[in-house]
Amino acid sequence: MAFDMDFSTFLQNLRKWLRRSLWLILTAAVLFGVGYYFYRNYTLSDGSRTGTLVKVARQGVIFKTYEGQLHLTGSMMMSKQSVWDFSIESGSVYQQLQQWEGRTVRCHYREKVHAFPWQGKTNFLVYKAEVMD
Repeated sequence: MAFDMDFSTFLQNLRKWLRRSLWLILTAAVLFGVGYYFYRNYTLSDGSRTGTLVKVARQGVIFKTYEGQLHLTGSMMMSKQSVWDFSIESGSVYQQLQQWEGRTVRCHYREKVHAFPWQGKTNFLVYKAEVMD
């Protein structure tokens, strides 16, 4: 009988400990997830780049994102250093850029620490564009 009481007390204490541990793990996971989201979405820099719009496309296997390529102004030959790859935040900006392909465009962007896959293939997210005449 003494063994049964000790064993039932042990089980009750074990359940309390497991319940507290699970809550602690769940709280830590939520805090880590929120922190990780804000870290990856942190804006490192913002600015604009001007050049000839070479390509605009909707790409992706799982996440369809809008991607573009700009041949930067001031460089004569098209090389790896003179081409700027970027991702486009919204469908409306994508539609604007489709109409301006081949023209000189200024793209306003935000550079993220590391963009999520559904945001684009690059860390440069264009949120506004304008044609330069």
